[in-house]
Amino acid sequence: MNDIELKMIQTIENLESRLLNIRAGRANPAILNGIMVNYYGTPTAIQSLANVTVPEARKLFIKPFDRGALKDIERAINEANLGIAPTNNGEMIILTVPELNEERRRDYVKQAKNMGEEAKVALRNIRQDANNDVKKEELPEDEEKRQLEDIQELITKYNKIVDDKVKEKENELMQI
Repeated sequence: MNDIELKMIQTIENLESRLLNIRAGRANPAILNGIMVNYYGTPTAIQSLANVTVPEARKLFIKPFDRGALKDIERAINEANLGIAPTNNGEMIILTVPELNEERRRDYVKQAKNMGEEAKVALRNIRQDANNDVKKEELPEDEEKRQLEDIQELITKYNKIVDDKVKEKENELMQI
C-alpha cells in the first residue's frame, strides 16, 4: 500500500510542478524552468547562471553571475517562446509579464484542466496495476476485497486532491 500511495503522491507532485508553469499574469520564476542556455557549449539552466528575482508583481529580473552570459540568456528566453520579450539593460535581463486578457485566461484554465485529467488517468493506471497485483496474490476472498477497497479509498482521496489543485489554479488564473 505504501508503494501505491508513494506513486500517487509523485503524480500529485508532478501535477503541481506542471501547474506552476502556467502563468497567471504575475511574475513567477518557475516560468523559466526548463529553459536551457547554451553557455560555452554546454546546455545550462538559467537558475544556475543567474539570480532570478521578483521585485514587483509583474517583473522578473535575471542578473547573471557572468556578464558574458547575458546575450546567451536573452537568446534562450527568446527561443523559448514564453510570449514575453526580454529587455537587456547591459547588467540584467528584465521580463515584464503582460496582463492576461479574458480569452487567454480561459485557454490557461483549459490547459490546467487537461493537466488535471492527465493526472487522474495516471492515478487510474496506478489503481489498475495495484488491483491486478492484489488479484495475482491469491489471497482469501475477504482479504482481497478489503485490499481492493483500500486502493479505491486511496484513489478517491487523490482524485479529490487533483480536483482541488486544478480548482485552486483556476481561481488564481481568473483573478483580475
